[in-house]
Amino acid sequence: MQSSYLIELGIKNNLIKFDEEQKIITYVHQNKPRNYRNPEEKVQAQTFLKLVLTYGYPVEHIKQFVSVQTGSETREADIIIFTDSSQKTPYIIVECKKQEISELEFKVAVDQAFSYATTELAKYVWTTSGIKDEYYEVPLVRPRERISIPDIPFYGSQEILEYKYVRGGKKDGKNFFDIETVSEDDLTKVFKQAHNALWAGGELNPSEAFDELDKLIFCKIWDERNTKRGEPYQFQVITIKDDKGKPAKIEVINQNLLDRINELYEEGRKKDPEVFKDGVRLNAEKVRTVVGYLEGINLNKTDLDSKGRAFETFMGSFFRGDFGQYFTPRPIVKFIVDVLPINKDSFVLDTSCGSGGFLLHALDKVRKQADGAFMDENGEIDKEDINDHFKYWHDFAEKNLYGIEINEQIARVAKMNMIIHDDGHTNVISCDGLLNIEPKKEKTNETEEEREEREQFNKNTIQVKCGNRGFKPNHFDFIITNPPFGSTIKQTEKAYLHQYGFGMKESNWLNIKSNEDKKRESQSTEVLFIEQANRFLKEGGYLAIVIPDGILTNSSLQYVRDSIEETYRIVAVISIPQTAFSATGAGVKSSVMFLRKHSAKQTNKIKAYKTSLQSKILQELDFEKQIKAFESEKKEQIKELGKLHKDKKSEVYLSARDDISKKYNTFIDNLKNEAFEKYQEEKAKKLQEIDYDIFMAIAEDIGYDATGKQTGKNELEYIGNELNKFIFEIEQESKR
Repeated sequence: MQSSYLIELGIKNNLIKFDEEQKIITYVHQNKPRNYRNPEEKVQAQTFLKLVLTYGYPVEHIKQFVSVQTGSETREADIIIFTDSSQKTPYIIVECKKQEISELEFKVAVDQAFSYATTELAKYVWTTSGIKDEYYEVPLVRPRERISIPDIPFYGSQEILEYKYVRGGKKDGKNFFDIETVSEDDLTKVFKQAHNALWAGGELNPSEAFDELDKLIFCKIWDERNTKRGEPYQFQVITIKDDKGKPAKIEVINQNLLDRINELYEEGRKKDPEVFKDGVRLNAEKVRTVVGYLEGINLNKTDLDSKGRAFETFMGSFFRGDFGQYFTPRPIVKFIVDVLPINKDSFVLDTSCGSGGFLLHALDKVRKQADGAFMDENGEIDKEDINDHFKYWHDFAEKNLYGIEINEQIARVAKMNMIIHDDGHTNVISCDGLLNIEPKKEKTNETEEEREEREQFNKNTIQVKCGNRGFKPNHFDFIITNPPFGSTIKQTEKAYLHQYGFGMKESNWLNIKSNEDKKRESQSTEVLFIEQANRFLKEGGYLAIVIPDGILTNSSLQYVRDSIEETYRIVAVISIPQTAFSATGAGVKSSVMFLRKHSAKQTNKIKAYKTSLQSKILQELDFEKQIKAFESEKKEQIKELGKLHKDKKSEVYLSARDDISKKYNTFIDNLKNEAFEKYQEEKAKKLQEIDYDIFMAIAEDIGYDATGKQTGKNELEYIGNELNKFIFEIEQESKR
């Protein structure tokens, strides 16, 4: 039962009341005011209400804030439940702690509660932090070893059942609990607390702990999806008995839990062995620790946005820093996906998918389209349409969503993120997104050398490395990506560089001595990803990419802009603030560019016209003749200067020679500038059939500041609405 609902019900039933500012809570049956701003008090209030409203204990049997003598010390037990209203015979001791308590502190609290129980001769112990519970039976005879139980008994019952959680809440006529949905805030806390519990002791580093937590979340989701109604969940603590019919020791119970978890994990892995390549590496005690946090939560039914944001918040807090580059802020992701006309038939790819933000929002977009197609005005789906509704979005998730991530750990995070969001992880792979896409086919009469070369080439293609032929060239309708900035691919490190057009030095039409086909030694990753996206996209497909502003403005990158002009229609350029990625550790000024791939015919037409125009301008200016004349005059003047100066190392000679060189270099530069300006002017005039409007906007406030704090204003929402209309018109135009 959600804590907010419990509080409302407690007020309604006159069990608790608050002052106007909700600073003070008063427990009515004891007329006891307490500070509700204290995090521990909030847990105690919720626990008290559960005892009355859920477990059925009368308030007359309950006493709070009870002095307990342990040895020479007097301490306060949070709650004691007595056998009757006389409150003479303690029955259950309850110890409440704040939600953010560490695992070590929680264990101390368990010890503390157990000591109270042995002192007061209570039969049961319940220790809770609001997001984690542990229950024990206390033997009345020595040795008083703790007997692990799944829950305290309901009022009026003496029976301790084997387990607590059953799908549907009933089995064999008995009442159990079913797992429940939780709030985004509580789920975030659960993820963080479980993770901290795994690494805080030093046995695992934070990264290893994250991997292991991922595995257990995977097991949890798998268990939820495969447990039948009326059956107990396997992902929970289950009390078992030894050969003599007595409760088994905690170590045996924990090992039994670990065995069941391993079974769940192996079953899940059969469906997708790439999610996790290695087994669960936690010991039985650690597994129980994590299960204690997760067992009562329904991850599958928790609201999609809530659990998505919870997981992303948890990931962001964990990965911020070294892995910050793998996370594109949600407002930017939402803006890009919202404006694109993605539907259930679209093939969508992120070539640098990181934690999967773009893919998740694309999936969510299609899920909402499914809701629109099958939901009635009351938000209900007819039973006859449930399968069709599921198939509508699930087929898209399984067959149309693709992601590539070079970092294997982050790729697993992306898969896990997709699983938590109700799937779509099938085609997320760990691979270098800049590798060649598909293998070469065998040639007729192929030589041995050609065969070896082909086989070596094929080994290093995306399709072969990942074993997924769905990564096809000229196949995708949408590529949405935020590639890594500032990284450099070197020929000495990546042999595939020279298989890119951008891996070769551009041919400058204004240079008489061409450097065409000369190889570059290196190239920035963001430039290569633009070309790779073009290989993946079908004609008419869209590329939405976050790029550093240097690609738009640096004169040295004019060749990149020229190539974009030839292969894409530039749909939109949206400038985002310098601080857009500050919270994830990046500070490069960036923009979002939307491009629509030309047909091969259109690209060839543009290239042919540009080549023709360049040739025409060179002829009109008698360019080559003038350049050669300048070079000849320069050479002649330097020669004459040499006749006047016998000492070619003298300062006077060297200064005069430099002056001559500068003069003619200026003449040559002026001529080149004249040719280039004329070319740009003529191109703008003549290319009427490819001349088009470009949507341009500057977003100064995108909903958060440099620290990630929300600002309450997001200009991307308005820009997105207008850009959506603009793209719609482009699509309508293309159909005419």
